[in-house]
Amino acid sequence: MIVDRHYDLIAIGGGSGGLAAAEQAARLGRRVAIVEQRKLGGTCLNAGCVPKKVMWYAAALAQAAADAPGFGVKVERRGVDWAQLVSRREAYVAGINEYWDGYAERIGADVIRGTARFRAARTVEVSGRLYTADHVVIATGGRAVVPPVPGAELGITSDGFFALTEQPRSVAVIGAGYIGVELAGVLRALGSEVTVVGLEPRVLEAFDEMVSGVLMEEMAQQGIEMRLPFQVAAIEPDGNGLAVRGADGAVLGGFDRVIWAVGRAPATAGLHLEAAGIATGPGGVISTDEWQNTSVPGVYAIGDVTGRTPLTPVAIAAGRRLARRLFDDWFHGRLDYDNVPTVVFAHPPVGTVGLTESQARERYGNDITVYETRFTPMRYALAERGSTTAMKLVCAGSEERVVGVHLIGDGVDEMLQGFAVAVKMGATKGHLDDTVAIHPTSAEELVTLKQPRDPPRSEFKAA
Repeated sequence: MIVDRHYDLIAIGGGSGGLAAAEQAARLGRRVAIVEQRKLGGTCLNAGCVPKKVMWYAAALAQAAADAPGFGVKVERRGVDWAQLVSRREAYVAGINEYWDGYAERIGADVIRGTARFRAARTVEVSGRLYTADHVVIATGGRAVVPPVPGAELGITSDGFFALTEQPRSVAVIGAGYIGVELAGVLRALGSEVTVVGLEPRVLEAFDEMVSGVLMEEMAQQGIEMRLPFQVAAIEPDGNGLAVRGADGAVLGGFDRVIWAVGRAPATAGLHLEAAGIATGPGGVISTDEWQNTSVPGVYAIGDVTGRTPLTPVAIAAGRRLARRLFDDWFHGRLDYDNVPTVVFAHPPVGTVGLTESQARERYGNDITVYETRFTPMRYALAERGSTTAMKLVCAGSEERVVGVHLIGDGVDEMLQGFAVAVKMGATKGHLDDTVAIHPTSAEELVTLKQPRDPPRSEFKAA
């Protein structure tokens, strides 16, 4: 076959990471192509972060409507117009899709529609045509995992959730990680009956125990049934819809929908990586070094396919740094994967950066100090129900350098970003103590903690 075109850089995948690398290279005057079989924007824009956050806002507004009468605001909650919510959400996403289509054109990047597969190192075939490049970036993201149990096809994944045109009455969410708790919180706040099923004994098992413990309390208070741990053996029809059968014989039934939220795997199948000699690890993860280099010179991998910190901003940051290193003589440009902040848009949201308490003890032994607080923010002072905010600072050494910040509660998704900067810069507890508090806020708690292991507080916090 004859090579159709040669580029300075080909990005395989038009999601966050691939777009970031291609955009940066194009801005530096390089000839760039983006290979994408679906809409630009990837999972984050089309079936992830963006539509998820729209649904999260809708759920938060529904919760606020329930609390409004306590403040004398006359609101009658009459349910959710699911069709309108979905229609407006999809219109919003489509607008961003159109922006990216136009933006790719404006920066001079070619968008090649189709499925890419390697024919050799730095040679890619798409729809029967060959393209070569000095540099190829693999950024194909991830795919939802569905366990191989009988009846698994009766469930839907997060992709299926965003395709729902009607609100389900009763839902089983299988999985208690990021995606599981986010979808469960949204559905429950909008009025669905929700059961969370998971192998783990607690939600968000990889997070600090304080965070997962408080979230479980909040989810239970909201009326979400928790079945943890529970090993799913099959999904099967029952007289009222779908049932989830456990390995121990227990049966949970009467669900309109079952949603698989047990994780994601690298979307590398079909790339023919072996044709380029690219080494992979378990599950199709592409092995890279700290500079995003694969085992083949001139071929790189960023984002979820690397199996490292699968977050949209991480893929973007890695892509931009890689392009600058390749084309802007930024020889030291690489992403530092330490102290990456993250937020789980649960109800209430969770924000965390750095080491959990258990991780800090493994690294520093007993040379750590932990500060905690727990309170009900002023947001709920006049509401019939309350929602807990809890915070933890994990500090190491005699200087009490802050090595972990763990938050759950209203507003922590916004407040974490600034504290993540402080952790990245090596802030100590003394630096936080020297910072004047903003009152009345919840965030001020992080700069006013006095004694290690502050006891739980039942009074309302002026925030």
